[in-house]
Amino acid sequence: LHEQAARGRLSWRGPRARPLPDSDRPTRPQHPRPIRSVKPDRALVSLVHLGCARNLIDSELILGRMAEEGLTITGDPEHTHTVVLNTCSFIGPAREESENAIRGLLERKKKGEIERVVVAGCLVQRYKQGLAEQFPEVDLFAEISDYKKLAQSVRALSDGRGVPQYLAAPGERAPEREGARLLSTPKSYAYLRISHGCDHTCSFCAIPSIRGKHRSKSLESVVGEARELVSSGVRELVLVAEDSTAWGRDGGKELPDLVEALAQVDGVVRVRIMYAYPNRFPWRLLDVMKAYPQVAPYLDIPVQHIATNVLRAMRRAGSGDQVRGILDRLKNELPDITLRTTLLVGFPGETDADAAELAEFVRTYGIGRIGAFTYSPEEGTHGFDLPGRVPADVAQARYLAVLAARDEVLRASQRARIGQEIEVLVDETQPAGKIVIGRPAGDAPEVDLIAVVRNSRAAVGDRIMARVDAVDHEFNLACSAAVSARPRAAGRRA
Repeated sequence: LHEQAARGRLSWRGPRARPLPDSDRPTRPQHPRPIRSVKPDRALVSLVHLGCARNLIDSELILGRMAEEGLTITGDPEHTHTVVLNTCSFIGPAREESENAIRGLLERKKKGEIERVVVAGCLVQRYKQGLAEQFPEVDLFAEISDYKKLAQSVRALSDGRGVPQYLAAPGERAPEREGARLLSTPKSYAYLRISHGCDHTCSFCAIPSIRGKHRSKSLESVVGEARELVSSGVRELVLVAEDSTAWGRDGGKELPDLVEALAQVDGVVRVRIMYAYPNRFPWRLLDVMKAYPQVAPYLDIPVQHIATNVLRAMRRAGSGDQVRGILDRLKNELPDITLRTTLLVGFPGETDADAAELAEFVRTYGIGRIGAFTYSPEEGTHGFDLPGRVPADVAQARYLAVLAARDEVLRASQRARIGQEIEVLVDETQPAGKIVIGRPAGDAPEVDLIAVVRNSRAAVGDRIMARVDAVDHEFNLACSAAVSARPRAAGRRA
């Protein structure tokens, strides 16, 4: 749920602004390569993305809608007429980044470098007309929707026609099949949203007020989208939602039903599950993981903390012992599983002992894939007025202690792989140096680790065998192509 605090590999860096599209392979329709010079076409549009993988799907959907309106999409925001900014508003630093991005674009508009600024996404959804009052120079604001009206309005503005400055959403987005997306990810993977919204009332989180109550997309819709993605060349489906484990409960199904169906989509190599809330965990999922090699032995399960008193203050279900019990069962029943989690430090009332317990939990359970962040008081949440605020310098020291524990785990676990042969799904190539960059099954794209493989001319989307030679300073694997480096049959995993 809190990937904004971990957009860089393993929480090293803060959120990243991404000009989109960055790919030449849409699911539908085709779009041009980045344009390096402005042509006399007032319909030249660029999009800058902020935030998490779910928001990235929205960015790809916005691009698809605009392409359907005949707008020319460019991946170069420096040479365009209109810039659409898809914002994030989860925590304070994300809001600040979004607002600074708006100011930067308005400054460019003032200098005559661009003609129009459009702001969409979570920041608009959260602050609504108040944001329009704060930034009256913005040409168009759009709440979260299916973005058809946004694209139509950008088309109208590009044609010199007037439109209302503010597009309110007609209500919560229906859990329907997504429209056309211009994919910004390499063809090796794509994100697949399985539901919208969240029913939890965690005291630190504003997401339900932004994204609404949980609504599952139908199994047929998700599988249909999956088939379309795979037919376009996607090899790995990364399942995302505000709460993945809640999928299907509003329609008499459970997440394992969906994962099993996706594993049987012809041509899929990996299915990866992100944002699996630990409460009411659907244990049949482990049987599906064992039965279908296409399902990565990987689970992103955000526990947030391990001290029971902190979990209670956060309004999280269960105790620290119950969290440990869930992870114990996962590791016992699926010994090769890789666990990723999200941790929040510095929550009001957290003590030094609580923070020490959290760091020790990371060591004991060997969790090396972590998105960690310090508490940010959010207006409209129960935690905003809680007493016992932790000073910023103390919270930062506790955050660094958690990362130090994570690094201890990674140092040992990654070095233990030296000399092993692993399967790598290729995400990026550097043909001149015969180098490819990819991931074994235990690493999710963008937020986890990578494997850099020398002496390989594999293409993006290929699976190759590689020998681990060393580990770099960020604990990524330095590899060489194995002598037996032939693509594995569908379903084999490392």
